[in-house]
Formats: sequence, C-alpha cells, structure tokens
Amino acid sequence: MEELKAQILAYLEGVSKEKPRVIAEKIGAKKKDVDKACSELAKEGKIEYLYIGTSYVTLAGKDHTPGKIKEE
Repeated sequence: MEELKAQILAYLEGVSKEKPRVIAEKIGAKKKDVDKACSELAKEGKIEYLYIGTSYVTLAGKDHTPGKIKEE
C-alpha cells in the first residue's frame, strides 16, 4: 500500500487535480485500491478531495481558485 500511495502522490505532483479512476488508469492500479490509498492519504493530510460536479483528488494545500496566479 505504501508503494501505491507514493505513486499516487508522485502522479498528483504533475497535475492540478485528477479523478481517482484516471489515476488508477495512469499508474496501472485497480480503482478500488486507489480509492483505499486515497482515503488513507486524506486521513494523513497529504491529499484533499475536491467536489466540482464530480469527485477529484489533489495534493493538500494546492490552490484551485480560477484566475489566481500561482505564487512561488
């Protein structure tokens, strides 16, 4: 499970937000395993769930406000 969680975190570093189903496809894992790993990562405070018409996951602390310039 730790390896899968590391793969999910690595994938999310390259995207703003993603659906768990797409993460599963991209890293070659089963969706139910990705769902379980995402749940654990959310409890650990490493990722957050976004609900924008549908469910997404993102790295904790990322700003998804439209039109906001990313601060370095």
